[in-house]
Amino acid sequence: MNRPLLGCIADDFTGATDLANTLVRNGMRTVQTIGVPASAVEADAIVVALKSRTIPASNAVAQSLAALRWLREQGCRQFVFKYCSTFDSTDAGNIGPVAEALLDALGSDFTIACPAFPENGRTIFRGHLFVADALLNESGMEHHPLTPMTDANLVRVLQGQSQAKVGLLRYDTVAQGANAVRARIDALRGEGVKLAIADAISDTDLFALGEGCAALPLITGGSGIALGLPENFRRAGLLPARTDAAEVPPVHGHGVVLAGSASRATNGQVAHWIAQKRPALRIDPLRLARGDTVVENALAFAGNHDEPVLIYATAQPDEVKAVQAELGVARAGELVEHALASIAASLKARGTRRFVVAGGETSGSVVQALGVQSLRIGPQIAPGVPATVTLDDAPLGLALKSGNFGGENFFDEALQALGAPQ
Repeated sequence: MNRPLLGCIADDFTGATDLANTLVRNGMRTVQTIGVPASAVEADAIVVALKSRTIPASNAVAQSLAALRWLREQGCRQFVFKYCSTFDSTDAGNIGPVAEALLDALGSDFTIACPAFPENGRTIFRGHLFVADALLNESGMEHHPLTPMTDANLVRVLQGQSQAKVGLLRYDTVAQGANAVRARIDALRGEGVKLAIADAISDTDLFALGEGCAALPLITGGSGIALGLPENFRRAGLLPARTDAAEVPPVHGHGVVLAGSASRATNGQVAHWIAQKRPALRIDPLRLARGDTVVENALAFAGNHDEPVLIYATAQPDEVKAVQAELGVARAGELVEHALASIAASLKARGTRRFVVAGGETSGSVVQALGVQSLRIGPQIAPGVPATVTLDDAPLGLALKSGNFGGENFFDEALQALGAPQ
């Protein structure tokens, strides 16, 4: 059996797929599991997808440690804790507490934190996170319903949720390459730093960080931080050159798009679909709260169309805030996630085989409702979003999209990438 080299723990489902996509594109055959599996998995890299981003920090720590124990049992040689490229978290966690717990479990005293993903416009300079040309707190993330990001200074953000000392691995060091990165890590350790935000404004920086951190048991960050890791294993003679890492079979059958994200990108994708006069039905959280037959109506709507339909709860920030004011933040989100998950499960039972899902929390709920255990990662559809196929006798095709990813025509691109109608 091919024992895995790299073990990854992701705090949400779309983030896991994003990371797996990066690894596949760089030549590692990758399987994403939904939670900690009961049996061994054969792959070069394994990404365990948790739904731990917004749960209480103590629960996130417990789930992450359970995933780490299983990955160590599989023989993984290095580990990645993956979170969102917009550093989604609060003063209570969960990035700092989980990173510290994983470090302690591995007997390590240092790691970096680097959510940079330049291909999708996420860069870090002097410890400040930019989304395209805007600081994080001016990018729209300040309106996030669960993890509003109101400070772009990641050193300050991470220190606020960590017990350990947080430092900075600055761009002028990273730009000098892997040897400079290693030297600065040694210096930061000497200063008592346990977690360091790492600057990166280009893929070149991420490759330098990857090589410079080859000896660290744990690395934390967004999917971009994994760019340089496969080459470390090839350099050590542990990973052969592969041209087939992204091969997955096409899935034929009816398709559906389910959107729960309220991000700018998903709002644009929904608007584009509707502008093309494609069938779309909006889920109203207030009607869900009243007990109206929203799910049943959505299933009837889908059944009345031979082509793929869009079922969405996506709304503008002001609309989201109004609903949250009436229902509460947690209840509003839970109602939408449960409804979209119920719709997905019923559509699967009726023969739908291709699912495009927008939003990390939504994707987690949908994947669980579909009973998915593991996914083989295929070719990239858009930066950060690959096609995936379940490892089942009756496979499903899934595209799980973080809210802010993809262009305006992403939904159609994803459906086409997964396969074709029967």
